[in-house]
Amino acid sequence: MDNTEKRIESVKADLPIKAEQAVKADQTENEKPEILTAAQRVALARSVSRPGTLQFIKALFTDFFEQKGDRLGGEDPAILGGVALFHGQPVTVLGHRKGKSLEENLHCRFGMPSPEGYRKVQRLLRAAEKFRRPVITFIDTPGAYPGLEAEARGQGEAIARCLALMSTLQTPLLTVVVGEGGSGGALALAMGNRVLMLENAVYSILSPEGFASILWKDKSRAGEACEVMKLTAADLLELGVIDEILPEPAGGARSAGPAAKEIFRTVDRALQRHLAELQKQSNPARTRYQKFREMGNGFLQVAAKETI
Repeated sequence: MDNTEKRIESVKADLPIKAEQAVKADQTENEKPEILTAAQRVALARSVSRPGTLQFIKALFTDFFEQKGDRLGGEDPAILGGVALFHGQPVTVLGHRKGKSLEENLHCRFGMPSPEGYRKVQRLLRAAEKFRRPVITFIDTPGAYPGLEAEARGQGEAIARCLALMSTLQTPLLTVVVGEGGSGGALALAMGNRVLMLENAVYSILSPEGFASILWKDKSRAGEACEVMKLTAADLLELGVIDEILPEPAGGARSAGPAAKEIFRTVDRALQRHLAELQKQSNPARTRYQKFREMGNGFLQVAAKETI
């Protein structure tokens, strides 16, 4: 095992919030608790049985043609992207890829992209704009890869250029947070005209473990951090960060079985509806700019409620 694999395994072992903690042991998939804690939703978002970008592409799109490489000398398997048909319409599809086995996870660094991945994103975004294809992105990452080699190859610069490009992209951009949405590694693919979020997905500035370690110097308080961070879909809808919550079946989203068909149907309908609305806009870049400029209003309103 090389240094990269050892570092990833160490990070994985340190996570106190694991998928098996998502629900009580006596709960079945057919039972849906009235209220899940933020920590339970984090655990569901990390579940290996949850569908990822690859599963959504296979279920919702046809004729997918994967495009690899950043054309600068590197390929990053943590970013999956290409051209596909969505109900007969050409679109560009992008998303984070984690993998479903240990080997796949190590190959994709548990969905943590490198600079080459973000430069591949930029290449596909420019092609989508050139050929006037709408862009659909799926978010599922703990964050950008934190290794020294990634920083040496320009991790921050690559993410910043993704943000700059997305902010001016002259084509509709639709984002769905399907699992974890961590830090700039997620935001680099998430500056959509519409940002949708699965009911048990999470979206935050960093992991609860990292938050607890920084704020309280105690990562064992990650469960408490989940409540403080406002990272659930309901919190983010109230803050104005996302535009819609997509309901999940009992027990959370699954990549197989009846639950999979239900979640794929829900996402498919939402994408059709929002994409039809976005394609009526004459200037997607301007409306996207206005959306993110006004996002702070939601934070101010929530802060005002909490101080009363």
